[in-house]
Amino acid sequence: MAIKVRVLAAVTRLVAVLLVPVACCRAPGRARFLACQWALGLRFPAEDLRGLAPEALAAFTHARAEAFWRDGQLIGLTSGYRDPAEQHRIFAAEVRRTGSVSAARRRVLPPQESSHVRGLALDVRPTEGARWLERHGGRYGLYRVYDNEWWHFEYRTVEPVRLPHPDAAAWPPEHGAVYGLCRTYGDDSWHYGLRPGAAGDGRPPMFADPAEDPRSRP
Repeated sequence: MAIKVRVLAAVTRLVAVLLVPVACCRAPGRARFLACQWALGLRFPAEDLRGLAPEALAAFTHARAEAFWRDGQLIGLTSGYRDPAEQHRIFAAEVRRTGSVSAARRRVLPPQESSHVRGLALDVRPTEGARWLERHGGRYGLYRVYDNEWWHFEYRTVEPVRLPHPDAAAWPPEHGAVYGLCRTYGDDSWHYGLRPGAAGDGRPPMFADPAEDPRSRP
C-alpha cells in the first residue's frame, strides 16, 4: 500500500508538470497553481470544493499548491462544505451509534455549530498532507483545531486555541431537544436517545433569522 501511494504521488507530480504548458495558455500568470489543482483533482477525484467560503477555498488551494511545488506533498480534501441536512444526518447517526449526545459531540457537531456548514472547515488527507498543513497552514489562516482529529482544519483570521475534541466547550444538554433527542433514563444527564415519534427524515431545525442559518465531522 505504501508503495502504491508513493507511485501515485510520483505520477501526480509528473502529470502536474505536463499540464503546466496547457495551464500557461489558460492563465499565464498562474500556470503552476492551476496545473497543481488539475493534477490533485485527478489524484483525488471524489473531492468536492464546491460550497467552501471564498476565503477558505483560496487559503486551501494556495496552501496545497505551495506544499505541492515546494515540498512535493499532496493534500486532498475528504470533506468540505456540508449542508445543514447532511450535517444533521451525520450528527443523529453518531448519537444513535454511541447512545449519547455527549459522546457523539466528541466526533461531530450539530449543524448550527459546525464550521463545515459555514464552509470554513476542511477534512484533509493523507496524514502526511495534514502534518504539512499543521506546520505551515497558519500562513494561510488554516489551523488544526482538535487534538483528536488530525484531519480537521478550519479557516480562521486569528489562530485558535486547540481543543481536545469538539465537545470541549460546554453545551447545554437541553439543546438536544431540537434534534428529537431526550434523556432516556434515570438521573444520567449524559445519556440521550431519539425521542419517541421524532422525525427521522434528516431535516435540521429551521432558523427564524436567515443570518443565524449557517451553511471524516464538526
